[in-house]
Amino acid sequence: MSSSDEVRAAPSGVKGLLVVLFAVAFGTNVPSPILLRYRADLDLSGTELTAIFAIYAAGLLPALFLAGPASDRVGRRRVVAPFVVLSGLASLVFLPASDDVVLLYVARFLQGAVSGAVFSVGSAWVADLTRPDVAARHATIALSLGFGLGPLTGGLMGQWAPAPTTSPYLVHVVLVALALGLLWRIPDVSPRQARGPLLNLGIPPGSGRPFALFAVPAAACVFTFPSLSITVLPLELQDTMQGFDVAVAGVVAALTMTVGVLVQPVAKRAGAVRIAWWAPALGAVGLVLAVVSDALDLWPVLLPAAVLLGAAYGLSLIAGLTATERLASPTARGALTSSFYAVAYLGFGAPVAVQASARAGTSRLSLLAVAVLALVLAWLLAGPGRRALAASRHGGTVAEDPTTPTAIPRSRP
Repeated sequence: MSSSDEVRAAPSGVKGLLVVLFAVAFGTNVPSPILLRYRADLDLSGTELTAIFAIYAAGLLPALFLAGPASDRVGRRRVVAPFVVLSGLASLVFLPASDDVVLLYVARFLQGAVSGAVFSVGSAWVADLTRPDVAARHATIALSLGFGLGPLTGGLMGQWAPAPTTSPYLVHVVLVALALGLLWRIPDVSPRQARGPLLNLGIPPGSGRPFALFAVPAAACVFTFPSLSITVLPLELQDTMQGFDVAVAGVVAALTMTVGVLVQPVAKRAGAVRIAWWAPALGAVGLVLAVVSDALDLWPVLLPAAVLLGAAYGLSLIAGLTATERLASPTARGALTSSFYAVAYLGFGAPVAVQASARAGTSRLSLLAVAVLALVLAWLLAGPGRRALAASRHGGTVAEDPTTPTAIPRSRP
């Protein structure tokens, strides 16, 4: 069964929730290609541009750490609903932002807060309604489709639509209205904690080592690779794409994120945990291709680089979510999922670091340094991380892949 077939076969409540995740993810990346237009209109430097992109993480991290534990106490819907509304409001803030850089920072910050709450709590909510292995795949598919179609819409409309810095955001507002209509029909069956700490990492006793050695390295890969693909790669070659740079940036972003969906059948057949090390390895190769593209001024090479970086994103996200769902206790699933996403979203700082450390007007050496670090993470996921996860009280034996259906107990209440 393909990934899209799995989503169509999901329970109706899950399908509605996946639409909510898709709608919010769509809006999150709509502005990514349009940043190139803002750069020209507001005379922004590369570092300023990536800083606008990365301030997303500043809004996201507090929401991540607070929203997960809150949803474990009061329920998923009460946390998700107001942030879905805020998602639409953030897009409206972008409408006048083409003339005001401060509004760009504000709108992007709000998008981060929305993502921190909706993606972590929404993923935990999906897991409440179905098996953890299925939940990880479904959440990854919905998020990846939104992450892919959002920038594609932003890139194409931002290049050729009559109102290039307005119309893409209005499309997202319509999607948010649809998502809100579905939200109230989704059953909230999360096991509630009568009392609990305001800040809770959600790591059960005995699971700290496997979380640190497997889930954290996987999380570190999740948004590092796509954020570099979406921002730094088109930025470095913008001068070679005059007249179609925003569209190409949108295609690169869409290709990167959509490949995250297409790798799902591979992960399902091979076992997401077993092949987790592929993610940083493919990401390293993709970054090397990006350096070649920059050195030779060949923007078409960005496309195969985007494919590899997208595969790295999809594989690391599903592997990390699978491990996280497996390690989490039912009463703290939202908290542990939030902890995983908190590490993952630190990857949004990678473009700023690369731009800030760039020399001679390029980012080639910085990208190669990230590629080397990725190979270290590949070794960690292939060896110590996987062994620690398999040896945990949730993971069975070393020979057993925790992503197979026989190795995953139903953790629904």
